[in-house]
Amino acid sequence: MAQEIERKFLVKDDSFKRQAFKSTRIVQGYLSSVPERTVRVRIKGEKGYLTVKGIGNASGASRFEWEMEIPKEDAENLLKICEPGVIDKTRYLVKNGDLTFEVDEFYGENEGLVIAEIELKSEDQAFEKPAWLGREVTGDTRFYNSMLMKNPFKNWKDQL
Repeated sequence: MAQEIERKFLVKDDSFKRQAFKSTRIVQGYLSSVPERTVRVRIKGEKGYLTVKGIGNASGASRFEWEMEIPKEDAENLLKICEPGVIDKTRYLVKNGDLTFEVDEFYGENEGLVIAEIELKSEDQAFEKPAWLGREVTGDTRFYNSMLMKNPFKNWKDQL
């Protein structure tokens, strides 16, 4: 069982795209979106995945995560029985020293939202912050994909 430690940030501009070494379209839905256990179905490029995540710790930076690749056809069928709402985004991978930022540019009802995540070995691990990195939103549940599905960015973006 793996423990995921990540920090999440808003992105100021699209200059990260010039630094990206890979981009992949992702479509995902949730079989369960309760905070104690989210169960996500994802199609990432030509592959399918099933992921279970536990509730985050007090800071929101650390939580249990289990993921398994499944046939794309199975993921497509599971998406049909997911809770209402879908997350549609492009993920850009951007090297940052020996770490990699995953930068998600959202579409549809979450259009205009761009979030960068970085996975760390510990919550206090230091890393260089690129100029395009904005305000930290780690632990702010509004920015969880499972919440963006229920209450899309278009509904509250003017409150930022």
